[in-house]
Amino acid sequence: MNTGQTKGLVKIGGRLALLGMIAALASALAMAASGFGYRLDLWHFRTGFTIIRWSFWIGAGAVAVSLLGLILSKGKPPRVLAVALMGIAVGVATVYIPWSWKRALDAHPYIHDITTDILNPPAFVAVKALRKEGDNPAEYDGPEVAAQQREAYPEIVTQIVAADKNKAVEDALRSMNMEIVAADAAAGRIEATHTSLFYGFKDDIVVRVEAEGSGARVDVRSKSRVGRSDVGQNAKRIRTFIRKFRANLA
Repeated sequence: MNTGQTKGLVKIGGRLALLGMIAALASALAMAASGFGYRLDLWHFRTGFTIIRWSFWIGAGAVAVSLLGLILSKGKPPRVLAVALMGIAVGVATVYIPWSWKRALDAHPYIHDITTDILNPPAFVAVKALRKEGDNPAEYDGPEVAAQQREAYPEIVTQIVAADKNKAVEDALRSMNMEIVAADAAAGRIEATHTSLFYGFKDDIVVRVEAEGSGARVDVRSKSRVGRSDVGQNAKRIRTFIRKFRANLA
């Protein structure tokens, strides 16, 4: 290959590196916009998920184009090397993030209503008024969901504690690091809402405390307002609450 051809390939490589970087940055911006757009009510969350899918493929293409540009340019001059590496790094990130989300989705059952008491789950009262038309219903999802929960999260069970009802309610309230919607100590019911960081998805939580002999029986329920799968977040939230609640009781 003569010098002219080599220079031509290097020039093409530089352009490809630039194209790859632009595509990678566009993919990353689109992915970020998918969540903010939903938060601002610009589109449905499913539209946001479609944007993420497209971001994945554009990011993958950006990595391929940036790599080709790096090979053809041989990393020269240094600015082309920097542009190509940036395109690869950003592109890999936009591929990895949705890939990891998909793996997490596939690792959990497609349910979004988790409770420590599947036979008599705590009922939502105050948060019902906060749910919009089209949201998942506040009522419990039923035996099929209960069976899937029992298989996936056998550790999510009713908590029997030695503390009396009033003490249990007080410590339960201290254990809820989220927006409190209602707290009725006499009824032994606390309701709260958790908002996710990226999309702003809202999950509602209710804690029910009942007297059990000289102690108390504590049940928790966490349900997503939208979507089929919670990717294990409601179970994780209940486990976190139980851990904090037990620590506060000690």
